[in-house]
Amino acid sequence: MSAFLKLHDQDNVALALDDLPAGAEVHGVRVQEPIPAGHKVALVPLEPGAPIRKYAQIIGFASTAIAPGTHVHTHNCDVQTFSRDYAFGSEAQGLQRIEPPATFDGFLRADGRAGTRNFIAVLTSVNCSATVAKAIAAQFSDAQVQAEFPNVDGVVAFTHGTGCGQNIKGEGLALLRRVLSGYATHPNVAGALVVGLGCEVNQIPDFLKAEGLKAGPGLRTLVIQESGGTRKTVEEGVALVREMLQEANQCQRQPLPASYLTLALQCGGSDAYSGITANPALGAASDLLVRHGGTTVLSETPEIYGAEHLLTRRAASEDVGRKLIERIHWWEEYTARHGGEMDNNPSPGNKAGGLTTILEKSLGAVAKGGRSDLADVALYAERLRTHGFIFMDSPGYDPVSITGQVASGCNVVCFTTGRGSVYGCKPAPSLKLATNTPMFQRLFEDMDLNCGEVLEGVSVEKMGERIFQLILETASGKRTRSEQFGFGDYEFLPWQIGAVM
Repeated sequence: MSAFLKLHDQDNVALALDDLPAGAEVHGVRVQEPIPAGHKVALVPLEPGAPIRKYAQIIGFASTAIAPGTHVHTHNCDVQTFSRDYAFGSEAQGLQRIEPPATFDGFLRADGRAGTRNFIAVLTSVNCSATVAKAIAAQFSDAQVQAEFPNVDGVVAFTHGTGCGQNIKGEGLALLRRVLSGYATHPNVAGALVVGLGCEVNQIPDFLKAEGLKAGPGLRTLVIQESGGTRKTVEEGVALVREMLQEANQCQRQPLPASYLTLALQCGGSDAYSGITANPALGAASDLLVRHGGTTVLSETPEIYGAEHLLTRRAASEDVGRKLIERIHWWEEYTARHGGEMDNNPSPGNKAGGLTTILEKSLGAVAKGGRSDLADVALYAERLRTHGFIFMDSPGYDPVSITGQVASGCNVVCFTTGRGSVYGCKPAPSLKLATNTPMFQRLFEDMDLNCGEVLEGVSVEKMGERIFQLILETASGKRTRSEQFGFGDYEFLPWQIGAVM
């Protein structure tokens, strides 16, 4: 294997695949200083202000003169504003379906969707009822539930830090209610109990009305102040959950087409290998699932910033493309209003892994979306309206982003990572895809697949097929590494937006 990689003929930097010592040669250029693995080396002289290109795209501009063979990173590369051609829909190709579609064994729900898991959820209207919700769920360990109710995966409490101190007509409360509704009615949730305190802004009756929900056998509610306090509410909640467990256990898996799958595309703890191994391989799997009739959801708006033009060109219509640009403009205004900027990213871990600017990170992140047409753009936690490849607006913070994707209906998560994220997500199983072999070997117990093999000769397409098959197996009940460790009880994190009053 070569020790370096030039990704495109138009690039003026190469990627070190291993630590490059001073004196090594890269495309006829002598390396002037040690280059860490995953970092970039200049191939030509770059004057101050010159664009730096990787993936045949601009990832930044030289902030000082850069000599050939020297390290290109945060000390000599920064972000500047430059124009992009959005060319709405110019590269849309339509859809070639695969028939017959692949199948998996899932739980068919009454609303026409399908679950890959079968949970009972205990939700809270407000942080003040979090302890009670946790106490209810704590009465049902996963082992106990699965022994007594073999078709049920467990009981999980989804608690959060808000629900009061919000504008009652504001965006923050509306967003929280979308998330809670999405989890209460999620296809991986057979029944839900919503627990409130009683005096909060997010009153349960108002929440149900706003989201078009009605209490019934599969959606129960409790209010601490009306039930007689903590102990009585916990006792009543335990009784209600037990009733729902008996009903949920009647559900059984059955063969279903892959069109019932909605896959969350996610990356975290990214490194310079993400954009050339795991992310494009996940993109290939995403394309396969879309061709089989399924849906895939890319998110993290700040982490497509600078690469949005690659998505607008694939938009199914100009209206869809412009919806994406509207979200980009919203984020520019939002970050400026709070004294930030869109290049307040990559994280320290990303930078240590070789990512220099948000533009470079975004170009790699967009690869998770494959090449399928962009069918729609959804708001955070918004119920999806169509099949195919969709973008959902969200922050780049992984737990917040995935909470929104799951609330929108995603029933499986694929999470690429280069530095080594150990994230897991109930009620949706989360597959961890490693971008490089050394990290996969180091965190073997937490990783589900080593996409670092792409650097060792496995094609992106073949790795994408492996991911697609693993998605089907996982959707059919195969437990992920994060599920084996019990992740998912603390990763529920709705986006908090707006003033806390």
